[in-house]
Amino acid sequence: MIPTTFTTTTGGTEPIGGIAGWATDLMESMGAPGAGLAIALENLFPPLPSEVILPLAGFTAAQGRMSLVAALVWTTLGSVVGALALYGVGAAIGRDRVRALVARLPLVKIADLDRTEAWFDRHGAKAVFFGRMIPIFRSLISVPAGLERMRMTTFLLFTTLGSLLWNSAFVLAGYGLGDNWRTVEEYVGVYSKGVLAVAAVVAVAFVAVRIVKARRAPSAGTHRATPPTRDFERDRFG
Repeated sequence: MIPTTFTTTTGGTEPIGGIAGWATDLMESMGAPGAGLAIALENLFPPLPSEVILPLAGFTAAQGRMSLVAALVWTTLGSVVGALALYGVGAAIGRDRVRALVARLPLVKIADLDRTEAWFDRHGAKAVFFGRMIPIFRSLISVPAGLERMRMTTFLLFTTLGSLLWNSAFVLAGYGLGDNWRTVEEYVGVYSKGVLAVAAVVAVAFVAVRIVKARRAPSAGTHRATPPTRDFERDRFG
């Protein structure tokens, strides 16, 4: 095992541990394919942060340990491979199993799933493309694509384009920032927290609306029509 240290552009040695150290070991031992492997695993395990791995790949390229083009090509290839694995998971689960699961959930209705599927049919390509640039969801977006059996050529095209844009931004940032490549992680961390906060608010709002509707439904059903009075019957039938 190569020690988790990294030579800086100024000639010093900066100890690196954790995920950065693990990614460093892969790149030290495998070069650009190691960066691709790290990103493929990041797709399969979203807690692994691409905002650490990609700038580190750019920094490695800046040091001459791999070419910049190789870093871009291999990280994008890793993204596509990871996305394909999750597409396969979605395809293996299948729509029937998802519908059966949704039917058992207390606050989710089959109609919600139908609307989601209809939306994905109309906007699936855009969802995959832009989804590749949203933390956490950039990996998960491949699962519904598999569930809906999106055409493979369409999935590969928009996954590759979205991944290339995302990867290029961070690899080039790490390449340009040099020793300060960790600055990228700080800024993207704020972005990631914002995305998670919005998702949490949406989820809470959805649950709250469903609970309110569920409570109102029984009370609305208890209001029955008042039976006609005798005077009404007498007036009506004489």
